Amino acid sequence: MSEVDAEDRSGRWWLDRSDLIGKTAIITGGAGGLGEAITLDLASNGVNIALIDRDEAATKRISKELISRGVEAIVHTGDVRKSDDLDALFEAVADKWKRLDILVNVVGGTFKGAFTEQSERAWDALIRTNLTHVLQATSRAVPAMRAGGRAGSIINITTIEGYRAAPNFAVYSAAKAAVAQFARSLAIELAPEGIRVNNVAPDLAPTPNMLGIGSTEASHPMLNPINIRTSIPMGRLGTPSDISNAVIFLASGLSSYMTGMTLHPDGGTFASAGWLNWPDEGFSNILPSSVLQHYTSPPPS
Repeated sequence: MSEVDAEDRSGRWWLDRSDLIGKTAIITGGAGGLGEAITLDLASNGVNIALIDRDEAATKRISKELISRGVEAIVHTGDVRKSDDLDALFEAVADKWKRLDILVNVVGGTFKGAFTEQSERAWDALIRTNLTHVLQATSRAVPAMRAGGRAGSIINITTIEGYRAAPNFAVYSAAKAAVAQFARSLAIELAPEGIRVNNVAPDLAPTPNMLGIGSTEASHPMLNPINIRTSIPMGRLGTPSDISNAVIFLASGLSSYMTGMTLHPDGGTFASAGWLNWPDEGFSNILPSSVLQHYTSPPPS
């Protein structure tokens, strides 16, 4: 078989199995970071795109990119936490395409702080940003998917912190864990109708907003090669594409028999559960002798 024939056969296989062309997706927080990668990858697979993001500069940028690719899209600048903004997006999708097949809930965010030092207002902000909007968007998506009678796929971007302890991020972690449990329970409710609900829970996949513009290895510990090698079994940070790949899988027909599940594109950090790959020592779930000696050796005279 020639390379051309093999490529053609591979392309036909993907088109048949993925079943994405002509479908319609709503992506919340779809203009920057992880959301941008997901939006562009869905568009590359022939999916009609509708997105909302509160970053006006990002929505303008991605709108231009989608136009340059010949993608007809709905791009709204708005806050997914506001019911009116969500309603406007869902109404625009219904008017334009009269169908909804995919919902990807991307929006999230947090800040570091001891639980006892946070106010009720801070708790409310974390819950609205990481849980409430998922409920709001999903409550609109399910009737739209039902109306089309074509089933559907709902995908929530959560985090590894919803599946392990996260000191100084307690409320954020709780909200993300709630999203995971919401997805499992709703998946069973909707399974007879063919509407699937799944999660993608990454760990470190830094975006420019997460790192801050101009970050360097010296200014951001996350970029330090020793930290990366020690804390991530695969020895590298994740990329937006690593997370987007998992979303495309869950949106596509390749995952048509999966619901109530969580994928962990995290380089092995969830599986490692506290085991770190210490330089010159290998994997250990306790401090290696070289590190202990650093802390226990008497100071030089």
